[in-house]
This record gives sequence, C-alpha cells and structure tokens, in this order.
Amino acid sequence: MSLILYNTLTRRKEAFAPRDPARVTMYVCGPTVYNYAHIGNARPAVVFDVLFRLLLARYPQVIYARNVTDVDDKINTAAKSQGVPIKTITDKYVEIYRADMGALGVLPPTIEPCATDHIAQMIAMIATLMKNGHAYAAEGHVMFDVPSFAGYGQLSGRNRDDMIAGARVEVAPFKKDPADFVLWKPSTPDLPGWDSPWGRGRPGWHIECSAMIEKHLGETIDIHGGGHDLIFPHHENELAQGTCAHGGKTYAQVWMHNGFLTMDREKMSKSLGNIKTVHELLSEAPGEALRWALLSAHYRQPLDWSDDTVAQAKTTLDRAYRALEQVAHIQPVKGAEYAPVRAALEDDLNTPKAMAEIAFIVGALNNAPTDDSRAQIKAELLAAGKLLGVLQQEPAEWFIAAKKSSGVDAAEVERLIAARINARKARDFKEADRLRDAIAALGVVIEDRADGTKWRMAE
Repeated sequence: MSLILYNTLTRRKEAFAPRDPARVTMYVCGPTVYNYAHIGNARPAVVFDVLFRLLLARYPQVIYARNVTDVDDKINTAAKSQGVPIKTITDKYVEIYRADMGALGVLPPTIEPCATDHIAQMIAMIATLMKNGHAYAAEGHVMFDVPSFAGYGQLSGRNRDDMIAGARVEVAPFKKDPADFVLWKPSTPDLPGWDSPWGRGRPGWHIECSAMIEKHLGETIDIHGGGHDLIFPHHENELAQGTCAHGGKTYAQVWMHNGFLTMDREKMSKSLGNIKTVHELLSEAPGEALRWALLSAHYRQPLDWSDDTVAQAKTTLDRAYRALEQVAHIQPVKGAEYAPVRAALEDDLNTPKAMAEIAFIVGALNNAPTDDSRAQIKAELLAAGKLLGVLQQEPAEWFIAAKKSSGVDAAEVERLIAARINARKARDFKEADRLRDAIAALGVVIEDRADGTKWRMAE
C-alpha cells in the first residue's frame, strides 16, 4: 500500500514518492531554546515522530533533521533578564527539551543541527541570493526581495494585502517592498554577532532553516514539517529563499503541518495563564499517556487539551497494559505485524483510526482462547504499538509510573495492604474490610491473586 500524505502546498492528499527511496529526507522545525516547551510545542515533535517511525518501517534509510534555534531575540531577552551568558540559557533548555521529548517516547532525530553552528552556511546562502538578484543590502541589513520571486504566497495561499499586513512587524524605511523580510541584521555590542560582508550581525530566523537543510539534506528534500502557525511567514519565506538560492529547484516535495492545540477550548496564552509545560505535566501523568493524548485527534485537526483528555488516555493505556500483564509469561511470535494499524497510519497518519484498531487488538488478546493465539496477538499488539511509540515498556514499569504520577502515597497503600493481609491471616475480617474500604477511598483497586495482592489506580 502507498503512503498517502496531505501536502499543504497542493492542498490535497498525495501518494508519497521520495526522490531517492534509498535515502528519504525529512526536516521539522524544532525548538527555540529559551524556556520550557509547552504541550503545544510537543505536538509536532510527537506527530512527526510517528511519521519517522512509519518511514523507518518502509525505507532502508531515513535522514530526519530537527533543528535547534539557539540564536533568537527571545533568547537574548531571557539571558539579559537572568544576567547570564546566552549559551547558559540555550544549553540548559536544549537538554530539558531532549529529556522531555524522550519522556514522551520521541526518538532522537538522525541529525539535530544548531543554528549557531551554521552561520558560515547562512552567510554563503545570503551572498548567493544577492548575486542572483533576490536580496539587497540596506543600512546594515540584508533583505529578501519578495517581488523577485513570482511564486511567493503559494504555500500559505495568502493574497498580497494579507502578506503585507503580516509583514508589518518588520516595517522599516529601508525596505524596497513592505513584504520584504530580513536575512541578516546588525547586532549591537551587547548582542550575539558574527562578522559578515555586511558588518557584525546575526541571521534572520528564516534563513537558518534553509542553510541547515542545504548542509545536511540537500537542495531538495522529501518532507518539510512543522506546526500550522509556521506556514506564514516562516515556511513561506523558507520556500522563497530556498527556491531562489538553488536556481528554481523544488525546495520541499511535501509540506506537512499539524493543527493548533487549545487548552479547555481556549487558545493557550501567557495572558490567560493556561499554558502547561511538558515538564510540569510529566509530574502529573506518565509521558506515554501525554503522547497518547497528543495523538488522539488527527494531526491536521485542532486538539483540545484538558485533564479529561489525559485521564482518558491513561485509562486506555491501563487496559492495554493490563492485557499485556496477563500474558507476560507468553513469548510473542517473531515478525508479526497488525496490518490495519499500519494501513491507518499510511492514510495520512490517521492516528484515531490506528488507536481504535489497537483497542480491538486488546479486546482480542483478552479473549484469546489458547496460548498460541495469545502469542500471535501479543506480537501484533506490540508491533502496532511500536509504530505509534506506545506499549513498549514492561507492564510493571507502566503501572509503577502511573502510581507515581497519581499523587497517591504508594508507601501508604502498601502499608494498608500489608495490614489487611495480616488482618485476614488473623481472621479479623471486619478489620480487613475496613482496610479495603480505606484503600478504595484513595482511588485504588486491589486484586488478590495467586502471586500476591496487586494494586492499581481506579479507572
């Protein structure tokens, strides 16, 4: 079956055909490292991680680059307010970002280029754009000449008036056209800067990605991804400069964008105080539950985030891990795959359908009549989970993590269980029942099994 992906540029679903099936290339815009990533920032990381996993299952080599923006005015502001060097800020938050995304089951990208390691490539690309008549120097700045590229606006579908309105944040008297955007800008002595033919300065945001793509992936890439908010102006500008720097060559064959994330049906914003960071959410719920919640809506659709979203995700995973716990003694067969889950993902990453198929497999595993059938179905469930980046830990590990994130004092639960066991041994059933009720009041369910009393959080 073909891999079908929605292309923002053509506004339709298309069969994916990499330029070189032996080396598939994908670039996704990564974090600007000046603070903790919020849960909306995590959505593209998780979505494109699923695509990365799917591509790895189809092709012998996938080069996935996710950049780090470590030169930016927000970083400068954070460093100044804290009275520390800029590198102190970027080093701290890039490590936190990697750890947080790892906790969500996000695989490390093949390449993770940092903007500050590619200043020479940016300067070279800017020089090429100037030589080709697509950029000009003015008052220490270098600007991209938007009217020089006839295809400007094709990605976002915006008309010229809309694009000019969107560019007004950078209006300057030296612009030839209101839509022109910055490739290079001067730096004052207190700001990061590099020597260039146009004076000491730093790159504009858009040129960073184009230079890193050229360096690591080539002049034309197969897939370019990011959040919906990046379509304009960031990706529109990338497309323009990348195309013009390479003599009109296709910059990216497929453009993919995930939808917005809201918080209790309101846009996340600092003014509303409804921004949730991944770092704090990981203290409230297992990372795998957060991942499942992020994948619960189709990636192109808006996703509303709430406590209920996470609770439902955790309940679903509890059921799946409980099914796997019951067959922990059974060795899964080798090489099994559950085709309906892969088919759902190959249809433009239809994660809700894939999740529904996983729920079906869980039910089949619970009702399997023989150990042979359980071995087959267990293998299919694990293979399906791997594509989604879930169900890859031991059930015991999942339940331990779930207990820790529940806020329940695990030591107190264990103490009550031990007291109940002693009461039953002493045939003090009234006390045993009282202790069971006390445990239940904590939101805990206990199960008396042949291998001892086990406990879990109630659903």
